[in-house]
Amino acid sequence: MHTLCKALLWCAACVLAGCSDGGPKVILPQYASPASAEPAHVLILGIHPLHNPGRLDAMYGPLVAAVSDAVPGVTLRLEASRDYAEYERKLRDGRFDLALPNPYQTVVAAAAQYRVFGKVARDDDFRGLIIRRRDSAVSQPSDLRGAAFSCPARTAVAACMLPLLWLQQNGLDVRRDLEVREVGSQESSILNVVQGRVAAGATWPPPWRAFQKDYPELAAQVEVLWQTDTLPNNSLMARRDLDEALVSQVAQALFELSSTPAGQALLERAEIAGFEPANALTYAPVGVMLDRYRTAIGELR
Repeated sequence: MHTLCKALLWCAACVLAGCSDGGPKVILPQYASPASAEPAHVLILGIHPLHNPGRLDAMYGPLVAAVSDAVPGVTLRLEASRDYAEYERKLRDGRFDLALPNPYQTVVAAAAQYRVFGKVARDDDFRGLIIRRRDSAVSQPSDLRGAAFSCPARTAVAACMLPLLWLQQNGLDVRRDLEVREVGSQESSILNVVQGRVAAGATWPPPWRAFQKDYPELAAQVEVLWQTDTLPNNSLMARRDLDEALVSQVAQALFELSSTPAGQALLERAEIAGFEPANALTYAPVGVMLDRYRTAIGELR
């Protein structure tokens, strides 16, 4: 036993000392310390309910991931909302770090907590579309008297407010003669028309294009009957307490998407042309429209 212990001690010494008797050296494993990864600054981006949550993630998720990759130390996390009311509550509570609200939400719901730093490009794309089934007899606004009309929500600017204001200005008493059904999303508004649940409905160009691509057979049953005037497109906003240098980095990454083929593909997937700088003054025309709306139709419920 004594001899065995001595032998074990000798082996251990050889391992530690490398055995200087001419035999092969035993190399102990080296454990590298893990690379120190700088924790990402997670910014929550809230996009208003342009589409249902699943569709919104499919269209904007890759774009958000690309911006995260372009800004060192920053991770953008997309957060959807069930409907317009929930989204507007989150804006008022300052839930998001960054937001992409519609023009009404920009000047009303978000103004206290957020500042405008950019917007979606192509204001000519921000208009209301009033659609009907191709086999419908509706041909003038008065034909909708007493009928049902679908829209995502009363605070959907292009897809409800502008169409209702257009109908009011073209001879239909919207408050008295139209049953406005708030159905929660752009897809639902279009589908209500397809299925004949309403005489007509409202949407706007990006979701209408997406619907035509995704459901061509259904879209073929519907046509655009009237279009409204335009307004400044959806805004990009940052919560007022967010570091300005950080916001500038994210803004630059968003603005540069349209300058590369890869970025253009991401924008096309989201059915938008790109992003561009803007500020609060950009949305002055929205205040004018809201005054006209209140005078013609009344306060939003």
